[in-house]
Formats: sequence, C-alpha cells, structure tokens
Amino acid sequence: MREPTARSPRPRRTAHGPTAATAALVLALTACSGGGADTEEGSGGGADGAAFSGELTVFAAASLTDVFEEIATSFEEENPEVEVTFNFAGSSELAQQINSGAPADVFAAADTDTMGQVVEGEGLDADWAAEHSEDGQVFVTNNLRIAVPPDNPAGVESFADLAEDDVDVAFCSQEVPCGAATVTALEAADLDVTPVTLEEDVRAVLTKVELGEVDAGLVYATDVISAEGRVEGLDFPESEEAINDYPIGVLSASGDTDLAAAWVEFVTTEGAPVLRDAGFGTP
Repeated sequence: MREPTARSPRPRRTAHGPTAATAALVLALTACSGGGADTEEGSGGGADGAAFSGELTVFAAASLTDVFEEIATSFEEENPEVEVTFNFAGSSELAQQINSGAPADVFAAADTDTMGQVVEGEGLDADWAAEHSEDGQVFVTNNLRIAVPPDNPAGVESFADLAEDDVDVAFCSQEVPCGAATVTALEAADLDVTPVTLEEDVRAVLTKVELGEVDAGLVYATDVISAEGRVEGLDFPESEEAINDYPIGVLSASGDTDLAAAWVEFVTTEGAPVLRDAGFGTP
C-alpha cells in the first residue's frame, strides 16, 4: 500500500487586482482606520437608493472559481464602482480564516458542515441570517466524478478500479468538503483506496489529473466541465450518496452588508443560468 504524499501548495486565484493575502491586509488596514465600502448618489442598488461602490471580498470554495469569476464580471458591469476580490480555497481553510478574524464580506462553502463552523463562530451577519437563513442559503448542489486523463492510461472504468494497486489516485484531504464526500462515497461502495496524494482542494486534484501526474482523481462534476476536455469524467452510482449542498451567506465582518447582500442576491438570481451551465444542480 502506498502512503499519501504531502499536499503540494497551490497558489490562490483572484478575479481582479491583488492576491487574497494582499487584499486581506488592505482591508485590515482599512478597518483599523474606520473605513468601509463607500456609497455615492446614483441609480444603483443601495438600500437608500445610492449606487454601490468599493471593494467586495468573497471567500469561496475552490470549485466555484470559474463561475464566480464569470458572475463577478456581470456584477461589476452593473455596478461599475465595485471591485470584487476573491479568495478561493478549500472551504474548511476559509472557515478557519473567517473564524480567526480574516476580513471578508461573503462566504460560499462547498458543504453545510463547513458553513456550520462559521455559524457557530457567529460569523454570519445576524440581520441577513434572520431574513434569509441562519445556516446560510443553499444555492446549488454538486456531486463527484472520477476524473481521468483523456487517454485513460490506467484503463479506469469503474469506482472499484481505483482500488487496484497499479492505479495512482489523488483525493482531496478529508478536512475539505470534496474529501468528506469522497469518504462517504467510499463507504457507500465498501471500497478501500489508498491515494498517492491528498490535496488541499478539489482544483488541486483536478490539476494532478490534467498534468498526468495521477491516473485518476475524485473531483466534482463541475470541475470536469470546467476542464474543457483536458480530463474525462466517469459517473459512478455511489456519487449519489455524496451530493454536496453549497450554502452562501453575508458575514458579520462585512464593511458593507448591503453590498454583500446584493452580491448574494445576484448570484442566486442573475447568476443562476451560469451556475446551471457549469453543471451545478438545483437544491
């Protein structure tokens, strides 16, 4: 049996401007000086009729990278004085950052358990939660696929094939939602698989498969679509036992909860076709 290798680091992606770490520092300094997202008179969407302006920081599960970047482009077109900055990573890592005081306006997690960590830490804005959901608003679902390189060198055809000794497999770490879903699927199949690597988020697993560094990996159905032919996705029955609900919510640390709420509303309304096209399911 092979021992999993240490997780390889993967750079964060942001839709615009500075890295997530730099954005966090800027926001922290702004908070210390008493600043927040500004508003100005106009035709936009503030509660008092003022246009939105300022920076919106969204912490989101890695599997939301492509769709949220696309939705942000549309949101910024409707709100030209707003800049959306993302921190994409494993949901559990993001929850820890939020509960440790990292400045952010919105959190979108890849499962309800991880959002629960933020709820327990009183991280959701109380007014938004009272109006929408105290546990975060579930807006999409996702489930697992076996990802293999297009030439499928190991000849993987089924979930059981991942247990073969000559098949190198990448999984997400159990601490993140895709890893927890993997454990659920393995238990449903009564299957014992020793991966050669455990990754910090689902996009890292996808990259391993795309580069041919492993023979197969468990990723979400949406990741297979986003790979645009760089991997082949295989369905397997046990994935139906491991469907993830994705919740989203406005954070209590937000400097502009009206702007944050507007983003959440935009994602769940105007953003819905983008999410469907990307392969996300309807809760």
